[in-house]
Amino acid sequence: MKTVKAFIERSSEGGYSVYVDLNEKSLNYGIHGTGRTAREAVEDFISAYKTMKEFYRNKGLEFVEAGFEYVYDTASFIQFYSSYFTLAGLSRLTGINQGQLSHYVNGTRNPSKRTIEKIDSSIQDFAKNLSQVQVV
Repeated sequence: MKTVKAFIERSSEGGYSVYVDLNEKSLNYGIHGTGRTAREAVEDFISAYKTMKEFYRNKGLEFVEAGFEYVYDTASFIQFYSSYFTLAGLSRLTGINQGQLSHYVNGTRNPSKRTIEKIDSSIQDFAKNLSQVQVV
């Protein structure tokens, strides 16, 4: 089974999409998903994967099995994990003003490359620390 990057992005209209890079050529098919939220888009993407797999099976065609590594734009990440991270908590974690994070989620502003790197680094550090926690 191949591991393929699936990109989650917020559109300028406010919806979300998930897609694989067809230029990568690791799959012999293309799939995408859309939704009002990042979570809906991922669910639609997974449904499209299952539908494509069934289509290939019914046609007797070779289907390349894949697992997906999701790559988020900033707005999609914050929206997708909003039930786990509040903007206040994410602000404390990253040091980025809560109001500024809200602008990113709402699409009224886009983060700079430096801000994206700061968010990514903070999340990766948090995940690393959290992976070392043991509850007894």
